[in-house]
Amino acid sequence: MELINKPFVFLRHGETAMNRQRLIGGRTDTPLNETGRQEARAASELLSSITWSVIGVSPLKRAHETAQLAAPGQLLTLLDGLKERDWGELEGIPWEQIIPYTDTPPGGESWSDFTERVQTDLNSLLQQHEMPLIVAHSGIYRVIRSLATGTPEGERIGNAQPMLILPPDATDPNWRFQPFTSATKEHYFD
Repeated sequence: MELINKPFVFLRHGETAMNRQRLIGGRTDTPLNETGRQEARAASELLSSITWSVIGVSPLKRAHETAQLAAPGQLLTLLDGLKERDWGELEGIPWEQIIPYTDTPPGGESWSDFTERVQTDLNSLLQQHEMPLIVAHSGIYRVIRSLATGTPEGERIGNAQPMLILPPDATDPNWRFQPFTSATKEHYFD
């Protein structure tokens, strides 16, 4: 499985009560807490002045609300394929007790099914649009990392911290993940 070789910006949702308590949220449809709303508004300083070709968003409350606050007034495309992984019986457990990502949680979604649905919706957006904004979950970011690098392992992406994801090109044969900053915004959008 592969990603279409096009750049995009990824934004994980802002903080929720479950994030603050370091619990697996998965498909539990929790809203942002006040910190999460502030984080989304802060991301808006970089993201709201861009007219995005498309904003692909998980329909779960925390991602949808983040997208509304980070890119106010812009059309959002809700995609079920961008929902967080269904962790089954493991939803609500502390992060420290989580099983390896490629294992199937009891009563939950397998890694291969999760990866396939994320890849399908993400590639559909990449095929149709230039430089989309994707607003979703840390699990979606892990799938992107796995498709790009071969492993979902690595540091957890921060809440509401936009990342520029660049495909391989003539200067670098690897996918690159870098913070989306004022400088990168100016380079790609101004």
